[in-house]
Amino acid sequence: MTLNIGWIGCGRHATQMLIPQLGRNDLRVAAVCDVNTEAAARAAWQYGADEVYADYRDLIAHKGLDAIGMAVGPDLHHVASIEALKQGLPVFLEKPPAKNAGDTAEIASASDKYGKPVLLGFMKRYSTGNRIAGNYLKSGNFGDVLGVSGTYMTAPTYFAGEVDFSGFYLHHCVHYMDLIPWFAGSDFTDMALRKNEPKPGHLLFHLNFECGNGVIGTVIMGTVQSRGTPMEFIQIMGDHVRLEVDNIINVACYRDPPFKAEDPAATLLVGADTLSWTPNFTAAANEDHKGYNALIADVANALKGGPSNAPDIRDGVRAMVNLERMIALI
Repeated sequence: MTLNIGWIGCGRHATQMLIPQLGRNDLRVAAVCDVNTEAAARAAWQYGADEVYADYRDLIAHKGLDAIGMAVGPDLHHVASIEALKQGLPVFLEKPPAKNAGDTAEIASASDKYGKPVLLGFMKRYSTGNRIAGNYLKSGNFGDVLGVSGTYMTAPTYFAGEVDFSGFYLHHCVHYMDLIPWFAGSDFTDMALRKNEPKPGHLLFHLNFECGNGVIGTVIMGTVQSRGTPMEFIQIMGDHVRLEVDNIINVACYRDPPFKAEDPAATLLVGADTLSWTPNFTAAANEDHKGYNALIADVANALKGGPSNAPDIRDGVRAMVNLERMIALI
C-alpha cells in the first residue's frame, strides 16, 4: 500500500538523508514545502512531488495526503505537527521534536487527542552496529545489562556563533538521551556531571547516571574533536560479557574465553571466543549504516497501521526531559 506524504523542509539533511528513503518504503512524496522556494522546487523535481508550497499550512491542506513528514527547526516542529494532527494526519518528525520538554509534551497530548501517531527520527537505534547490538541484547544470550558507557563527539566549528551549545544539545546530545536508556532497558533516574570548558564553543563533559533497573554508566560528550575522526563509541557491560560498537559500524562481543598462550591444543571456541562483525564496503548493497532507511521502514509500517518499533513522541518526551536535566547540570 502506497501512502501520499507531504514533506516540510527541503534542506540538505532532508533531501540527502530522509526524503530518499520515503519512496523505498512506499511513501510517495506528493507535495513539498520550504520557505526557500528554490530548494523546494529542486526537491519536487528530484522526488516527483506534484506541488510546491512556501507555507506549511498550505502544505498540510494539500488534498489527498495520508501523512506529514518534516525536518525543520524545533519551533516549527512543534506548531506544524500539532496543526497536522488537528487535520487528522499522522506525523514523522526529525529530532529534536521541539525546543523543550514542555512543547514536546504538547505534541504528545495532541497525538492522544486526535488519535494519530507521531514518529520520531531517533535513527541511532537503527545504525547498523547499534541495531546488531540491540538485537543481541534481546536474544537472551547476553544476560542482564550491568552498565552502559558511550562517547559522542563533534567539533566547535560546527556551532560557530552558537557558544551556548543549544544546537549541540538539541541536535546531537538528544540522540544519546534516547539511545543509552534504550540499551539499558530503563530510563535515567540519577545524574551527575563534570565538565571542562577550555574556551568559548569548546566543551567536554562526563555524564554519570543510574537507571531505574540499576544499570549504571557514563556518557562522554563534547565539541572538542574533529568531525573528520570517528565520533561515537558504545560499550555495554554484562557479567563476563560485553558488547562494543565502534564508529556505529564495527561490532564485537567479548565473552569468557580461556587463556590460550600455553595450550598447545588452543583453538577458536564457538561458545566462548569473541564474536565480531565489520561491514564490507565494497559490496553493492546499501548497508544503511546511519540507519535512516531502517528507521523510515519502521515509520512506514506504523503509518500504515502495521507492527512497528519506531520511536514515537513519548520517547521524545522522555529524551527531552533527560536532556533538560543534563543541561541544568552543565
